[in-house]
Amino acid sequence: MRRPIRTAGVLTGLILTLGGIAAAAPDGPAAPTAPADIPACTQMAAQAGTETTDAVTAACRLGVVADLQGCVNGLTEAGVPGGAAAGACRLAAQEPR
Repeated sequence: MRRPIRTAGVLTGLILTLGGIAAAAPDGPAAPTAPADIPACTQMAAQAGTETTDAVTAACRLGVVADLQGCVNGLTEAGVPGGAAAGACRLAAQEPR
C-alpha cells in the first residue's frame, strides 16, 4: 500500500473518531439529571382539593427522581386521593411544558 493513501486513511479515521467524541459530549458544564415538572404535580394535587404544602412539594420531588411509590405515598398522606396522586407523580417525572 502506498504511503499517501495510508496516511489519508489514518487521518480520516482520526477525524471521524474525534468528531464522534465531540458530538457525544454534553452541551453545558453539567447536563441535568432528570427533567421535572414539579409545578404540574402540585397543581394536580391542588385540583384534587389538597392545599399545596411543603409535604405535597416534597412528595412531588420524589416523583422527579423516579420514586413513584414514594411520591404516591407522600401525596396520599398529604390528603391527595390515590388516582390523582398517581397521576400527579407521573407528571412530576415528565419534562416541563
